Amino acid sequence: MNTDENEKKTAERVAQVVHEGQRTVPVERTPMVSKPSKIEAWRIFKIMSEFVEGFDLIRRYTLAASFFGSARTAPGDRFYEEAVALSGRLAKDGFAVITGGSSGIMQAANKGAFEAGGASIGLNINLPNAQRYNPFLTDRFVFDHFFVRKVMLTFASEVYVYFPGGFGTLDEFFEIVTLVQTKKIRRVPIVLVGKDYWEPILAMIRQTLFHGFKNIDEEDMGLYTLVDSVDEAYDYIVANVPR
Repeated sequence: MNTDENEKKTAERVAQVVHEGQRTVPVERTPMVSKPSKIEAWRIFKIMSEFVEGFDLIRRYTLAASFFGSARTAPGDRFYEEAVALSGRLAKDGFAVITGGSSGIMQAANKGAFEAGGASIGLNINLPNAQRYNPFLTDRFVFDHFFVRKVMLTFASEVYVYFPGGFGTLDEFFEIVTLVQTKKIRRVPIVLVGKDYWEPILAMIRQTLFHGFKNIDEEDMGLYTLVDSVDEAYDYIVANVPR
């Protein structure tokens, strides 16, 4: 079977599954299992619809900055206030600000953009303990599937800004670095804010991954930039994001 025939066969199968799935979406949606025993047509339909709606949302914004960081960071915290200030300055320069749409650094970044009169977007996720949207959004979408949401966050912006956070923030940081390293996405500025938080992590990368085990190349450590203030972050972004 040649490539054209294979693609045609695949397209016919996808169309069949999507048509069936559209008719069978259940009211109560059970969690996805790691190795399903059968194809759940409704779930494939739901995943595809999330991709379509997600890409439709992010394509509206031609210049954007994605902010990541802990959902636990409270107003008054240094990094909360810096996220407000940085996102506000970027919004005034025409950047849409994109976050996970919930609390902490996400709320701070949305707040800065919103109060500056800019576009403030939240890409949230349905969880058993529901994440609430923060009140500073001009556009939003909620996903059922983490991996679809991660794709949207990955392709949404011209710059990625990481404040201190937990497992999710580190996951999102290493995801973007890996995609740039492997050339699955074009190289974009990756900005790490907060030396006290990031320097030990970057030291582990240099000492263990590079020097100790030779698992990365030296140039891979140039894929990200560490800053320690709003001014540093803003100046780097403005200098390195083409417009």
